Amino acid sequence: MIRDGRDGAAIEAATRALRAGRLVAFPTETVYGLGANASDDAAVTGIYRAKGRPTDHPLIVHVAQGRLGEQALSRFAQPLPPFALKLVCAFWPGPLTLIATRQPGVATAAAGGQDTIGLRCPAHPVAQALLEACAKRGVPGIAGPSANRFGRVSPTTAEHVRREFDDQLLILDGGACAVGIESVIVDCSRGVPVLLRPGAITRAQIEAACGERLRTRAEVEKADPRAPGTLAAHYAPQAKLRLMDARALQTSLDALDRQTAQTTAPLAVWSRTVLHCAAPGVLLRPMPEDANAAAYQLFATLRHFDDQGARQIWVETPPAGPEWEGVRDRLQRAAAASVV
Repeated sequence: MIRDGRDGAAIEAATRALRAGRLVAFPTETVYGLGANASDDAAVTGIYRAKGRPTDHPLIVHVAQGRLGEQALSRFAQPLPPFALKLVCAFWPGPLTLIATRQPGVATAAAGGQDTIGLRCPAHPVAQALLEACAKRGVPGIAGPSANRFGRVSPTTAEHVRREFDDQLLILDGGACAVGIESVIVDCSRGVPVLLRPGAITRAQIEAACGERLRTRAEVEKADPRAPGTLAAHYAPQAKLRLMDARALQTSLDALDRQTAQTTAPLAVWSRTVLHCAAPGVLLRPMPEDANAAAYQLFATLRHFDDQGARQIWVETPPAGPEWEGVRDRLQRAAAASVV
């Protein structure tokens, strides 16, 4: 059931549902989330069940901005180190998740049983309206992974969510997500900032904001906390996805031309380079030259190819620049899921 997220009555209905232990889908600037009261372990278990997600794979807790958000931080997390507070000041509300040491006895299910917890303050106005209403009614945070079946392509519209779940789920419609890929995740629980998942905010921006070098996972001896979206195989469309450079793409398309007048399996191609293919039934779609625009289109494009019946998706490997890191990460994990 899709309702306009700008409607105060819809926000009120969603707040009541969350207080009652039910699930609600809501928009953020990154992707749509499937939410439950983070303080209600039984409700959070419903997220794992609906998604088919392992219960030891933690969720991100979304909090309101301002004073309500500060109160939620204190409830869910132990005091943040100075560099983490600088990141909060620089990027909240926004597409940044911090992994912090969890307060004992709270949000155990959302944390996947770990002693750390992921926290984020989303920038989307519908998400903030919901979080504020919930915080004022005794729900200080909403646990919310992406609103899709576990391991599949994340949703960036309300209609994407509706097609993933049954019609009884209340979905707040906030339009297409502006960022289009999930938040950056920075682990702040080990004394130094460690990048666990890239996204729209670059390494350079994070380092400039917190005043410290951003470590890689390999540089820190202590084991990584488990975090969302860090499995090697993830974000997979139904079709098999392959990454290739432009030359390999054109060579493969030329081979189709020579082999047969009809493609043996429906094929879709997403590339920045202009490619040519005489074989019928091949869907060619341009990838934007701008990394942010490509991120905005990424998941919607993969879903569109699935909707068109593609059995294979060939994607031109994104450039090596730091602004493309989030897009490269999602495509590499989607390609890995195609071979498992």
